[in-house]
Amino acid sequence: MGISGKKILIAVSGGIAAYKIHFLIRDFVKKGAEVQVIMTPDAEHFVTKLSLSTLSKKPVYTDFYSDNGTWNSHVELALWADVMIVAPCTANTLAKMIHGMCDNLVIATYMSAKCPVFIAPAMDLDMYQHPSTKQNLEKAENYGHIIIPAESGELASGLIGQGRMAEPETISKTIEDFFNSNRKTKTLEGKTILITAGPTYEAIDPVRFIGNHSSGKMGFSLAEEASRRGAKVILISGPSNQVMDDKRVELYRVTSAKEMLEKVFQFYDNVDIAIASAAVADYAPKEVAKEKIKKNDDSLTIELVKNPDILRTMGEKKSRQFLVGFALETQNEEENAKGKLEKKNLDMIVLNSLRDEGAGFKNNTNKIKIFTKTERKEFELKSKDDVAKDILDFVEGQLLK
Repeated sequence: MGISGKKILIAVSGGIAAYKIHFLIRDFVKKGAEVQVIMTPDAEHFVTKLSLSTLSKKPVYTDFYSDNGTWNSHVELALWADVMIVAPCTANTLAKMIHGMCDNLVIATYMSAKCPVFIAPAMDLDMYQHPSTKQNLEKAENYGHIIIPAESGELASGLIGQGRMAEPETISKTIEDFFNSNRKTKTLEGKTILITAGPTYEAIDPVRFIGNHSSGKMGFSLAEEASRRGAKVILISGPSNQVMDDKRVELYRVTSAKEMLEKVFQFYDNVDIAIASAAVADYAPKEVAKEKIKKNDDSLTIELVKNPDILRTMGEKKSRQFLVGFALETQNEEENAKGKLEKKNLDMIVLNSLRDEGAGFKNNTNKIKIFTKTERKEFELKSKDDVAKDILDFVEGQLLK
C-alpha cells in the first residue's frame, strides 16, 4: 500500500520553496520509497546537494556530466522513476517544460519521462495569476500531468496571496492517493497494446494519392485511454492531423499500407492486445509515376492492385494476442461484420455504419456495435473518447473469461 517500494524522482527548480523539499524527501524515505533528486543549476542557490543527497541516500545531479567526466543519463533517470515530481516548479521551469526548451538536466529528464508527472508550482501571486502561467498549467494538464495547486499565504515578497508551494504533507498525500487509487484504475497494467489508426495514402505520382476520409480520432482516443489504464501502448498511424499529448504512448507514423504492415509486424509478436482501427486502403496503383502526371486527355486510367490485407495477416499469425478489428459498413452491416470476424480470425469486431448520423469518419462521435463469436452488444451515440472506454471495457471483460 501507499508509496512503499516506489521510485520517486524529485526535480527541484530555483525557488525559495526549495527548502521544503528536505521535509518531503525525509517523509518519502521514512515511508519506504526510493528517492532520486535532480536539480536545475539555479536551485543550488537555495539548497545544497549535500543536504539533499544525505536525506535521499543517493547522489544529486544538476548537470549532464559529473566532475569525473561520467555522463548522468537523463534517459536512465526518466525510465527509472514510477513518478516524477517537479517541486518547486517555477514559472521559468514550467514554461520550459511546456514549450520543450531543453537547456538543463531537469528538462531533458522530464522530456524523456514516460511515468506520471506531478507539478507543484511556486511563485509570487502576480506571476501565478499571469495569463501565460495559467495557460501553461492548462497545457500541462492537457499533457496528462497532475497539478498540485499552489496554496495561499505569505510569500517571500511579503505579499499575501496564492503562490506558495503546497506543503510537503500535501504533496506526499497526493502521491500516496495516486498510488492507492491506481491499484483500481490501472486495469491494463502489464499489458502491451498495439493500435493502428487513420487512413493510408497510396501514391499515384509524387503529388497525388488514393486515400480515404479517416481522421484517426478513434485510434488516438483508444491509445490515450489504454495508456491511462496502465498499458504500454504502441500506436501506428497513417497520415492524420491528430496529435498525441500522452508521452507514454509510442507513436509511429506511416503513409502506405505496405509501410503499416511492416511496422505492425515489427511489434506484433510481443503484444497482448491488437486493435486494428486504421482504415487501410484496399487497393494501390500498380505503377507509381516518377513525375507528376500531366493533364493531357479527358480521361485517365490507373490500374490498381490489391494491398496486403493487414488484419487478415494479423489473424493468420495470431498466437496469444487478443485481436480486435473494425468494420465500417453501408449495407448488410451485421452480416458483413460477422463474416469479417470469422474470415480474419478475430476475437472481436467493432461495427459502425455510415447510415448512423454522427458515426464514421471525421466526426467527434461514433455509434458502435460489438460482436464476438457468441456475443452482441449495441451502444448509443457517444464521443469517441467515451466509445474508446466502452471498447476497452469490453476487451477487459473478454480477457477475464
